[in-house]
Amino acid sequence: MQSDPLNDAMSTIKNAASVGKSECTICPSSKLIGRVLKVMQEYGYINQFEFIEDGKAGLFKISLDGKIQDFGVLILTTTAGVVSHTKAKEMGVGGKLLAYVY
Repeated sequence: MQSDPLNDAMSTIKNAASVGKSECTICPSSKLIGRVLKVMQEYGYINQFEFIEDGKAGLFKISLDGKIQDFGVLILTTTAGVVSHTKAKEMGVGGKLLAYVY
């Protein structure tokens, strides 16, 4: 059985936002998920998030803003880190697509 923690995290956020929840919890956490959440926060998709150590992989507690449906941004992994498509274009770097948030 294959597992994709980033996909699970994005699905959790989308499902929580679609039913009108104000916060959600993502477990297990990872550095990659944290970087994607940072980009989502920069573009106003989420209010804030915090890492909570639970003695295992940890978890992220996310405060939702209710703006998941307003506009779209591509989130890429590049040699310069995890950035949005507009920032990658400004820096002149390419990379792999991680997520599309709309």
